[in-house]
Amino acid sequence: MGPILVMMENGETGFTESSRELIGKARELATQLGVASVAVGFGPSAEDHLRHLGVDRVIAVADPALSQYNPLSYETVLSRIIEQVQPYVTLMSNTTLGLDLGAGVAAQENLPLIAYCSDLAINGDELVATCQVFAGKLMAEIRVPDQGAVITVMPGAWAAYNEPGDPEREVLSVDVPQTMKVLQTIEPEKGDVDITKADILVSVGRGIESPDNLPLAEELAEAIGGVVSCSRPVVDAGWLPKARQVGKSGQTVKPKLYLALGISGAPEHLQGMRDADLIIAVNTDENASIMDVAHYGTTVDMLELMPVLAERLRGE
Repeated sequence: MGPILVMMENGETGFTESSRELIGKARELATQLGVASVAVGFGPSAEDHLRHLGVDRVIAVADPALSQYNPLSYETVLSRIIEQVQPYVTLMSNTTLGLDLGAGVAAQENLPLIAYCSDLAINGDELVATCQVFAGKLMAEIRVPDQGAVITVMPGAWAAYNEPGDPEREVLSVDVPQTMKVLQTIEPEKGDVDITKADILVSVGRGIESPDNLPLAEELAEAIGGVVSCSRPVVDAGWLPKARQVGKSGQTVKPKLYLALGISGAPEHLQGMRDADLIIAVNTDENASIMDVAHYGTTVDMLELMPVLAERLRGE
């Protein structure tokens, strides 16, 4: 059986948090299966970022042409590494990059692609992947075949592994295809806050009714020491920016407290917040889906509750 290979995704100041989340699971599986854990990184800074990663072996492809994601270049280079390393599974984040690259590499190497994975575990003598299907409405258990697979893992599935290590290092020189060129990278507009870093989120949905009621949520968030976030309908209405959206098409968050106000709990939204330490739902519909994942819930009117709760928190 081959090693567990992790494709590290480049972020602004190193590898992304979702990539580091794969390292701990790769180490765990490698230990259970008696194989090595291997990480690969692309670009001029890859060797430095990989140097102290907590795996058995790292592979850096330092070509400047790989500084930015280029589908054809990344697919060609990663395919060659897979052919050389012969991993049992190749893990990458279920991000825009991972979904694109994973599908291309799986097709190139004639391997199964297992996407939207939220857990990996050894069951007897088999590796089983738990994956979201139908936008998270169902969970499927998939046996990873003996031939291996490319697996894209949902960000936030596991805690990031940041313990330093002293891996065996290898720097590869690979002919990078130049038939496709990145002309420009357009980054999404950044918001005034990063909701993924907040310990407390006061999240509003359709129940907010009007942008005129948003100050109530802001006052409550300020009183509780949190940040206002929202579900997709609030963004679609133009009441809050995209950077505040929680869910499949927004941000995945894991705060200590998630206060869901007037949010029904569509599967796409639950996918982005269900791992919060404490979820409190406020919805006049006791049968709303958000109640199924909430630790505590109430059917009081959120518009009446918010000012009263803010006053109590301020000690007024």
